[in-house]
Amino acid sequence: MSKIVIAIDGFSSTGKSTIAKQLAKQLNYIYVDTGAMYRAVTYFALEQQYIGEGFFKEEALIQNLDSIHITFKFNPDLGFAEVYLNGENIEAAIRTLEVSKYVSPVATLSEVRRKLVEQQQLMGKDKGIVMDGRDIGTVVFPEAELKIFMTASAETRATRRYQELLGRGHQLSYEEVLENVTTRDHIDSTREDSPLVKAEDAVEIDNSDLSIETQLDRLVFMAKTLIEE
Repeated sequence: MSKIVIAIDGFSSTGKSTIAKQLAKQLNYIYVDTGAMYRAVTYFALEQQYIGEGFFKEEALIQNLDSIHITFKFNPDLGFAEVYLNGENIEAAIRTLEVSKYVSPVATLSEVRRKLVEQQQLMGKDKGIVMDGRDIGTVVFPEAELKIFMTASAETRATRRYQELLGRGHQLSYEEVLENVTTRDHIDSTREDSPLVKAEDAVEIDNSDLSIETQLDRLVFMAKTLIEE
């Protein structure tokens, strides 16, 4: 049975990571959350005060990219790999609205994208991988055997994100989350380097009204069909 590369792209808060994790588990594949990698760089930039309200020291971040080392370590208690920055577990720290607010500007930098794309391509060289992000099927793995593009209405995605953040104890308004979602959509879709677009050969799934189980069943079927060819 051959192994394939599965690329899952789409807008923020479409549940890409949740589905990708479960799909990888079903197939016994490696899962890589590329969004977490960009969030890790953003967290580093915030910690070093390279970015914040009204400022972005792009050159300072670019000059210090070599001091950023991102790794994933599987947590058997959680059932998925957590992200580490320079040896520190930052899985919870990168899921805040503050990091979400600045991740798109950081991700527009060509130097950041180039550094992370190189790492991502190395991770998938032996196939048997499920990777989700914004440009996996278009830039990282344009030859991926299965490409999925996930979307949902901005309101649906904001509601999901809002409930997720409330569950983690964050105090914020739905309007703040909706603004963040729509702003990220605009930045991700209009940036010059690797904008968020649907690959021509990707299967589009609008999951506004689909359960996770329905989505997973559909993806498992598509993946196994290709694997068994």
